[in-house]
Amino acid sequence: MEKKRSYYITKHGSAKTAFELREEEIPQPQAGYVRVATEGFGINFADIMARKGLYQDAPPTPCVVGYESVGLTMEKSIINGEAFPSGTRVVAFSRFGGYSTHVLADERAIQPIPEDMPLGEALALAVQYCTAYHCAEERVSIFPEDHVLVQAAAGGVGTALVQLLKRKGCTIYGTAGSEEKLKYIQDQGVHVPINYRKQDFTKVIKEMLGKRGLDVVFDSLGGKSYSDGFKALGKGGRIVGFGAAEQVDGGSQVINQLKLAANFGLFSPIQLLMNSKAMIGVNMLHVADDRPQVLARTMKAVVELWKAGEIKPVVGAEFKADRLAEAHEYVEGRRSMGKVAVRW
Repeated sequence: MEKKRSYYITKHGSAKTAFELREEEIPQPQAGYVRVATEGFGINFADIMARKGLYQDAPPTPCVVGYESVGLTMEKSIINGEAFPSGTRVVAFSRFGGYSTHVLADERAIQPIPEDMPLGEALALAVQYCTAYHCAEERVSIFPEDHVLVQAAAGGVGTALVQLLKRKGCTIYGTAGSEEKLKYIQDQGVHVPINYRKQDFTKVIKEMLGKRGLDVVFDSLGGKSYSDGFKALGKGGRIVGFGAAEQVDGGSQVINQLKLAANFGLFSPIQLLMNSKAMIGVNMLHVADDRPQVLARTMKAVVELWKAGEIKPVVGAEFKADRLAEAHEYVEGRRSMGKVAVRW
């Protein structure tokens, strides 16, 4: 009888020693949920943080992480109120558990996809493009006259943001750490690529915009990057934070978190009121938990944008499942551009 195979994080630390492949029973059907036999799963930076013990939402070890899977439904299912036959190809968002050959996902967190949609592109839609869409389409409004900064623009969410912002006709600034990535983000639609290893983005923006400042900043790094981004906003500006990748860079968990908090700096509501600025935080995991209709809406929207050819996820690399540790190291080393997919 077929078994479910899952990669468990059994201890925090190095990717080479963290994972263990285990077999167990395939989950039974549950009302309101859909069983999916998966082709593969995606890797997000939150997975790296969970493996290193830096992600507070992750379950205690041993645990299976992973937010997204692509595969076929195992029986006739109701998805967002509509009936679909067994064998329907879907992209699924799961509350962890994605590193498995079989997942059980809330029917509101699943979206049917075309048979010809490539695995990596489909995986990118579940977390990265939903996060970007929620940030850029629902949490702020972007206008053609706006000047917008995307930090880590070559990453998965960064790529998605750039593609979504390009549709708005605004001026896009983007940071990246190599000449290869700078060319990549420029090809995606960034008008002003900034090498953060050689340039201070605040100085570049100050030279170009003066007192006007930026209208919107999208920040996935946290810490000093967030603080500097807030300072680079002009009157009426908004900063949207959706990550804290800065804390992964060396040191112990406690030291990293203290350093991250210190680098964020102190903010007062008076600063926001006097300058008509806004700080917005986005955690799609909690949005999915408490506002499942928002996730359902965004998943449907990004699939429709893909069908219309208005977005095109970039797949930076695809690994076989037995190379999971290598895939993690690839993402952790910031070598990836776009989505990193893992195929069973």
